[in-house]
Amino acid sequence: MNFINPKTDFAFKKIFGSTDSKDILISFLNALLYEAQPVIEDLEIIDPYLAPNIKGIKDTYLDVKAKITGDKTVIIEMQVLNVEYFQQRVLYNATKTYSMQLSTGSGYSKLNPVIALTITDFKMFENMDTVISHFTFKEKTFLVDYLADQFELVFVELPKFNKELDELETLTDKWIYFMKTAQALQSVPEELGNVQELKQAFNIASTANLNAQELDDLDKREMWIQDQRGSISLATKIALAEGIEQGIEQGIKQGKLRLIVRLLERSLGALSSDTETRIAQLSTEQLESLGEALLDFTTLSDLTTWLQAHNNPQ
Repeated sequence: MNFINPKTDFAFKKIFGSTDSKDILISFLNALLYEAQPVIEDLEIIDPYLAPNIKGIKDTYLDVKAKITGDKTVIIEMQVLNVEYFQQRVLYNATKTYSMQLSTGSGYSKLNPVIALTITDFKMFENMDTVISHFTFKEKTFLVDYLADQFELVFVELPKFNKELDELETLTDKWIYFMKTAQALQSVPEELGNVQELKQAFNIASTANLNAQELDDLDKREMWIQDQRGSISLATKIALAEGIEQGIEQGIKQGKLRLIVRLLERSLGALSSDTETRIAQLSTEQLESLGEALLDFTTLSDLTTWLQAHNNPQ
């Protein structure tokens, strides 16, 4: 038995955003938002499941929106690639959802709480070890909450979760394990299958339940993601190689500069800051020429004359 990768948009929406996903999504959200406490008793999926349009793919994230107990709106996003300004985009999507609740002429009393749940396949907060992090507005010095019940950002960083199957203790552990490893499993583990909603999620995720078109779309999506990761990896390697090369060249020039300044000060005396600046502006080739010429200098005026004749810094 094979399972689709729940970290791709197609699979995530099929598992958590389809018409058969209500109970699954309730269990999933309670596990990640409320430490597996049954806070959410009912919900309405706002964004119904739609198969992705593979042609012209523009992004690597998705939205599943739901109205939950307490008139709260939850936005769930799954992000597989760490793209520039992603954190700003999360905040933008959340605030946009909050503000769009009001129509023209509506009062602020109509605003209901918004929770942005973001699951990432990369580390966002390197300075924190926690897998799940919650952010709210607080006063900077005294950490007093500001409308904490209205706005919350929750992040789940999958790479930080390292528990093995026999180490899973809570429903939260089991859902994160499902998100991280489902594609690599060959069968439903007993530790997960004993949770009805997880069993249902595995059933939806089974490739045996997909038609040929869905399997083809999923395969194209996986290939696209791998291509993007490959492009990022290649760009990083190229930038690193160029940086190393530039660093070596710069290091060679700095070494020559320090040596020449030292030799000039020994033979001619202390150099003015203006003179040192002019020497530092010389190219590596010009520094080599100065290193040969300084053997003939007897006074600082000789150095000044030479610099005036070579006042074309590269």
